[in-house]
Amino acid sequence: MDIPEQDLRDLIALRHDLHSYPELGFEEERTSGIVARLLQDAGIEVHRGLGGTGVVGTLRAGNGQRAIGLRADMDALAMPERAERPYKSRIPGKMHACGHDGHTAMLLGAAKYLAETRNFTGAVAVIFQPAEEGGGGGNEMVKDGMMERFGISEVYGMHNFPGIPVGQFAIRKGAIMASTDEFMVTVKGLGGHAAMPHRGIDPVVIGAQIVIGLQTIASRNADPLEAVVVSVTKFTAGNAHNVIPNEVKLGGTVRTLKKEMRDLAEKRLKEVAQGIASAHGATVEIWYDRNYPVTYNHDLETEHAIDAAIAIAGEANVEKNMNPTMGGEDFSYMLESRPGAFIAIGNGETASLHHPQYDFNDEIIPHGISYWVKLAESRLAG
Repeated sequence: MDIPEQDLRDLIALRHDLHSYPELGFEEERTSGIVARLLQDAGIEVHRGLGGTGVVGTLRAGNGQRAIGLRADMDALAMPERAERPYKSRIPGKMHACGHDGHTAMLLGAAKYLAETRNFTGAVAVIFQPAEEGGGGGNEMVKDGMMERFGISEVYGMHNFPGIPVGQFAIRKGAIMASTDEFMVTVKGLGGHAAMPHRGIDPVVIGAQIVIGLQTIASRNADPLEAVVVSVTKFTAGNAHNVIPNEVKLGGTVRTLKKEMRDLAEKRLKEVAQGIASAHGATVEIWYDRNYPVTYNHDLETEHAIDAAIAIAGEANVEKNMNPTMGGEDFSYMLESRPGAFIAIGNGETASLHHPQYDFNDEIIPHGISYWVKLAESRLAG
């Protein structure tokens, strides 16, 4: 499809504006206000406040009764931007390091086109979600009754992927992104003088052994053909060079692609930590949170997504069985609520997601808009 040059320039300017003023999860007041205004300007019915700061626009055409949902995320990350560009973040300690500014711009572009052409029969719900980056905004929108309220029968998501060439797409049936559990282990020992360690129970040494022990979950407990990641990313202990502290805190994340592996990892993490602590006369307190579930693409809806991508990019530019990634995505909650599919769109050779020099590639905006439009028109054909 051809996008008018002025429309494309406007969308790029919008994307740059959103990039300059990033907002964290559930704080997207400015962003959601802009989204709502642009949807209204396009003649689209607007619903605000879903999941906190979420926005849903609804378009109807013909007499079809089916409705599909197209979702983009709006939030930024709590990290500084380390690259100089004219539209660099103006908010200290916050940046769009995952491309949600671009996702928002692409879906707005698609919504405007669909509103102008109405080449479908039924309803399209364009979903602008808050708080994907750890806040579970997708879950909050589902809990607010979004699917039932707008009669959504299928739901689709898209994310840019650095390393995939511009103009290409990638997808797979089944698990495409991992669950994202989090844990914190508090090791309680007996502190004292660092020169007399025999008089205490050193939680630092015990904590270090737990860190190493947790690596055996993937290497010695899980089937080698199954995907399990256990990463300790925090270790806090003491304040002085000559004092053994009373306790140590260590935490991190567990990533899996199957429920069985998720259950195994949680069980073994608790057993390993408790066992090592007990062997040294210490105790542990364990907090374990099952965060985002596995992002699981449904078979039929994945086929629909593949067909739409091939129609606009050509079969050679659509990878139909991409390797899953151990990153997480709260679109998973929407896929648990309704059948659908999540697709990757190539961002070219850019810095990786969540990197302080990352930037969304404006060249992919027409490709993303075309995909959304083709998907909506094909799924709601008269």
